[in-house]
Amino acid sequence: MIPPAWQQRLQQQAGRRRALGRDRAIRPAAGIDVCSNDYLGLRRDARLAEAAAAAARAFGTGTGAARLLRGSTALHEELEGALAQWKGTEACLLFNTGFQANATLIPALVGSGDAVFSDALNHASLVDGCRLTRAGGAHLGIYRHRDQEDLERQLTAWRTAASPGALALVATDAVFSMDGDAADLPALVELCERHGALLLIDEAHATGLLGSSGAGLAQQQGVHGRVPLVMGTLGKALGSFGAFICCGDLMRDHLVNTARGFIFSTALPPPSVGAALAAVRIAQAEPWRQEKALALADRLRSGLGQLPHPSAIVPVPLGPDAEAVRLAALLQARGFDVRAVRPPTVPEGSARLRLTTGAHLEAAQVDALLAALREALKD
Repeated sequence: MIPPAWQQRLQQQAGRRRALGRDRAIRPAAGIDVCSNDYLGLRRDARLAEAAAAAARAFGTGTGAARLLRGSTALHEELEGALAQWKGTEACLLFNTGFQANATLIPALVGSGDAVFSDALNHASLVDGCRLTRAGGAHLGIYRHRDQEDLERQLTAWRTAASPGALALVATDAVFSMDGDAADLPALVELCERHGALLLIDEAHATGLLGSSGAGLAQQQGVHGRVPLVMGTLGKALGSFGAFICCGDLMRDHLVNTARGFIFSTALPPPSVGAALAAVRIAQAEPWRQEKALALADRLRSGLGQLPHPSAIVPVPLGPDAEAVRLAALLQARGFDVRAVRPPTVPEGSARLRLTTGAHLEAAQVDALLAALREALKD
């Protein structure tokens, strides 16, 4: 039984959510997928399914332990090698989720007296990782979205007051998950190198989709191999599950010994690892997948009168929460799986539909979505 005082609090909080129109519920997938992160259309690819099955037959359905105990296999090491080569780094370390990776990585690096600087629109996992460092005595600076001048001002001011030997880390999404815009990585690399700051980029929404070989935004923007910390996920464009940090050998050794989310978590199951390894190879061998996803996103943006963005994320800003819920319901009734995105996922007053495109879609489906959206906006 939940104690009465706890029950009262939970009921009050549920009532507030309902009053604000922010009550959330889990609903199964239904209709044409225009809201997931399956950018390359690999989630249901038969080759990934067979790779997962082969991995299960060879190594089992689970690892049964953390990597530092008995949870590591040759397949884990093979995937880490393939990801490091793809991202242009010395090494790679697998994590179970992108949230776990970011929330674990940052506190493992930033200590008392150090500083971490975070873009104002970073993903919640980066935000929470940064907040944990503040509890440990670090300085936390939030710089205006994609504003390198504000970041430099904050870095300079902190350095002036910081103790000798204090270190700084800068964290940013590569592609921002709600708007689909991208960080200026060359500018950030130059700024961090000049200030001696460590740069962490989250390429969750860029891995597999951007760059000449799909390696991500760093490759697309010409700083491939120059970013010291690159996080990516296996469950978006790569159609599997898990996450990784690509970095140098010294950094990987540090994380193996200090990242609590890695040390104390059961290792990724072999089927997920096998599927991800197959996806990495397919992503590099079949560039038409990223080209198609991005072309369809351009088609959707053009139909909505939006400016180009280097991603497959197409936001439809609406403002009021109720309007986002209403439009999502109308589009769902027309056979499109669309979900309303409301605060706290996005700032107050910026509720929206977050549309995405992938290689699994066809141009006719995007055109039908545009027609349905225009009709819904008139209602």
